[in-house]
Amino acid sequence: MIIVTGATGQLGRAIVEHLLARVPADQLGVSVRDPDRAGELAARGVRVRRGDFTDPASLRHAFAGARQVLLISSNARASGGDPLAQHRAAIAAAVAVQVERIVYTSQMAASAASSFPPALDHAATEAMLAASGVPWTALRHGFYAASGLMLMTEGLATGVLAAPADGAVAWTAHADLAEADAIVLTDGVRRDGPTPPLTASEALDLAGLAGLATQLGRPVARTLVADDEMRAKLAARGAPPRAIDMMLGLYLASRAGEFATVDPTLERLLGRRPLGMRTLLASHLASASDGS
Repeated sequence: MIIVTGATGQLGRAIVEHLLARVPADQLGVSVRDPDRAGELAARGVRVRRGDFTDPASLRHAFAGARQVLLISSNARASGGDPLAQHRAAIAAAVAVQVERIVYTSQMAASAASSFPPALDHAATEAMLAASGVPWTALRHGFYAASGLMLMTEGLATGVLAAPADGAVAWTAHADLAEADAIVLTDGVRRDGPTPPLTASEALDLAGLAGLATQLGRPVARTLVADDEMRAKLAARGAPPRAIDMMLGLYLASRAGEFATVDPTLERLLGRRPLGMRTLLASHLASASDGS
């Protein structure tokens, strides 16, 4: 049985859908904080059990009988929580029920020396996995394309994308990563440790994204803002310090090239070219237009 944590989130739910196309429903389980939100999955034959990172007994119950556990990385850092404590609890529960493999959604920039705070968490979690004594795979996802679209929000609204100096980022679609993750969980190929970066086929900086928007009929000019000015701007909007550090860390890390690598592994797994930012941005603009 494959158990997926965080299966009611955007990435987790998409992975479950791809798994259901590849394995019988009775071979799939989900560990979720609120089982009521996974009622539709239960109706389709997926095993739904409560699993709360703050309740180790619930995790052991949710993981019982698993051959593999897919640990979807926690975003607790963004709200002031401790993702490492959550990952530690999940890994301990997986070890306790004697899973054959833990698969973890990591990130391409995972490093103890990264300027991007979540990448530090990914590196620390990979170290926990290496020390667990259980075979493990870290899916080193490309930077989520949804974040690139989010960074474009103000620029698309005002025609000016004002942000600190940045660097190229291999923006990668959730949909492609979810499909690839399901393939890794079910194709029978043994993958130990971190994967190569699972990225789309192109890396673009914010100027490149602004250029795409302009080509698609929504003119956007890219202007530079000093790091300190951006920090003050975010603070004035009420952003908490940890969220500000994360945002500024993104610019620092991209300037250092931490997200610039483009690798063919994702394309090989999918058997097709991954979605590019031009396609994703065009879809985003069309959806926004339909909703207005």
